[in-house]
Amino acid sequence: QAHLVESGGGLVQPGGSLRLSCAASGFSLGYYAFGWFRQAPGKEREGVSCINSNDHSTYYVDSVKDRFTISGDNATNTIYLQMDNLKPEDTANYFCGATALRCWALANEGPRAFSTWGQGTQVTVSS
Repeated sequence: QAHLVESGGGLVQPGGSLRLSCAASGFSLGYYAFGWFRQAPGKEREGVSCINSNDHSTYYVDSVKDRFTISGDNATNTIYLQMDNLKPEDTANYFCGATALRCWALANEGPRAFSTWGQGTQVTVSS
């Protein structure tokens, strides 16, 4: 059975950095894309970034370009999200999701294209 487990969230000051991890099990990694999403209280879940596990091509939403970096390690089945220059508006619960489609699905379909989810990890950016 496929599982995703996120970790690495926490409290950080504006301008700081965090690295989130998503441990994937039960997947044939070359056939999935993995996305990071976030959801703030009272808001819809928003796609942030995605990586295609077969060629490691990536996608970022405009608000995090040049600040966030997604990467994957197929040897350890882990997907990372390096977040730099964090802003208060980045505060949210961050989720990892998996889809059998490619990352175009995040840009065009959003969360509904992703069939497997982790439990989330909270990121709070505050002074």
